[in-house]
Amino acid sequence: MKAQLKPRINLEGRTALETVIPLSTPFVVFADPASSCNFKCSFCPTGHRDMIAETGRYQGVMKFDVFQKIIDDLGAFDKPIKVLRMYKDGEPFLNKRLADMIAYAKKAKHIEYIDTTTNGTFLTPERLGPILEAGLDKINISVDGMTEETYAQFTGFKFDFKKFVNGVKWLYDNRGTCEVVVKIPGELITADQRQEFFDTFGDHCDRIFVENFAPCWPEFDIEEHTGIKISKGIYQQDIGDTDTCPYIFYGFSVNADGLVSSCFLDWGRKLIIGDVRLQSMKDIWNSDKMNALRLQHLEGRRRQNGVCGNCGQLSHCLPDSIDAHRPALLKKFIDVVNPDRSVVAPGGTRKVVAEAAE
Repeated sequence: MKAQLKPRINLEGRTALETVIPLSTPFVVFADPASSCNFKCSFCPTGHRDMIAETGRYQGVMKFDVFQKIIDDLGAFDKPIKVLRMYKDGEPFLNKRLADMIAYAKKAKHIEYIDTTTNGTFLTPERLGPILEAGLDKINISVDGMTEETYAQFTGFKFDFKKFVNGVKWLYDNRGTCEVVVKIPGELITADQRQEFFDTFGDHCDRIFVENFAPCWPEFDIEEHTGIKISKGIYQQDIGDTDTCPYIFYGFSVNADGLVSSCFLDWGRKLIIGDVRLQSMKDIWNSDKMNALRLQHLEGRRRQNGVCGNCGQLSHCLPDSIDAHRPALLKKFIDVVNPDRSVVAPGGTRKVVAEAAE
């Protein structure tokens, strides 16, 4: 097998966040090309059309002019953005201007790396060629079973598996400098199919990995929706616990309609901190709403937050932890971000926090 047996994220060589927080420039920015998906996966909120309808969230693709403003705005930060993640809630390839978006971001010169994640439906030379030419750095491909029957059961989609495999092969043969990553949830394959997965894709990607389901989306019970009991973390690690979300200190997300979420898992749009159509990305990153959420976590009050309080991402998927450094980070946060010793609390009132650093 040519591919490395390695998860899609880099677990080694990660920046010690306690040495850089607070960041004047985010490391990671998510920009969602499409909030809708052609799959109806039981293990994903987007797959439940009734639940999404109840949120009132926009279902569609990001307009190109909105994306252009995002990229232009990112140039105002002190440093380049390390990673632009072109995915969030939906299937990125549903946006027919995905290649144009990647090309525009690449030409901006203040974004170091661009990746995306796809369900593989549109892995054809006609769709992939422009994406590769635009300069995509990495593509994560989600495999949702080794048979069309499994796809039908868990994604509600009539999937042409043979065509999909051929698409992965074409991509790998023509990838250039783009890294190809293939992953599958272990819950969707049998023991025999696990080896079949490696045999089928192992010579046609750069990384390959069997992940686990994880309750990463707040207020979405994946065990209830799939009937599958989860006992390990997404990367087969032990399930842990943390009081402080590190993500809100190094990244934020722009939804397909331009509303900005503090969290890339905000499928229900309950963590909106701004609107890129009306505000700059830099202003939103430094906004009172974003800083109030950071303060809540640094003060050990995450579980008081109705959304963050039950987030499984922090127990099942977390590559970093800043819990041990929270007192020092709280003091630094107040000194650097809020020298007047006050922030706007989640309820909208201004809260004096000088005593929090004592």
